[in-house]
Amino acid sequence: MDQLPPLTTSTLYLVATPIGNLEDITLRALRVLKECDVVAAEDTRRSGQLLKHFGLSKPLLSYFQFNEARRSEEIIERLRRGEKVALVTDAGSPGISDPGERVVKAAIAAGFRVEAVPGACALVAGLTASGLPTEEFHFIGFLPHKSGQRRNKLESLKAFEGTLVLYESPYRIEKLLGELTEVFPERQVVLARELTKKFEEFLRGKPTELLELTKKRSLKGEFVVMIASGGDIKQTFQDSESCSG
Repeated sequence: MDQLPPLTTSTLYLVATPIGNLEDITLRALRVLKECDVVAAEDTRRSGQLLKHFGLSKPLLSYFQFNEARRSEEIIERLRRGEKVALVTDAGSPGISDPGERVVKAAIAAGFRVEAVPGACALVAGLTASGLPTEEFHFIGFLPHKSGQRRNKLESLKAFEGTLVLYESPYRIEKLLGELTEVFPERQVVLARELTKKFEEFLRGKPTELLELTKKRSLKGEFVVMIASGGDIKQTFQDSESCSG
């Protein structure tokens, strides 16, 4: 096999990490994590465990929602010194609904190279297995926490023709389904939870059906929520609940 080229100096590498199943790490991700000078991590404890699992040891630099401005400056200074910086998030692809977005913008604004190391992404995993149309979709990320702002955001999405995709925590999934019952009562919804893990599950049905399900059983794990467009209302699934693990 041809010798792989070394990492490029003064480059910010966006390294996707598994969202659950550790087998989803890529060979390229492992090489970047092995050869970089420092790993900038949203959660250094979690990322440290990941590195340890794969027999890697690297200096860790924490960045999160409330320190990313200061950490961005430190990362830029490291890039100026010619270092190779690997940026990882808690799980999945950095820059998708996490503070890494600000770090990326800062690196580009400072004139440094940013390179994506693709891999696992909950958005893609959930959408492609949902059974809903994928040719056009709109990703919202996490909705605002305040009820009024959440409702306004959902109302503003009514006119969009494609599949809507958002993230939600287990603590607010019941609240979200209640809101969807009011805003999108006739649309098909798919809940994807525990993606790539042992108890991975896809739940399909109208908001009221899924809301009733949450009252019968506890739904744990992080969710990818997908909502069919208004033009796909007639789409039905053979059953309102399907599981795969």
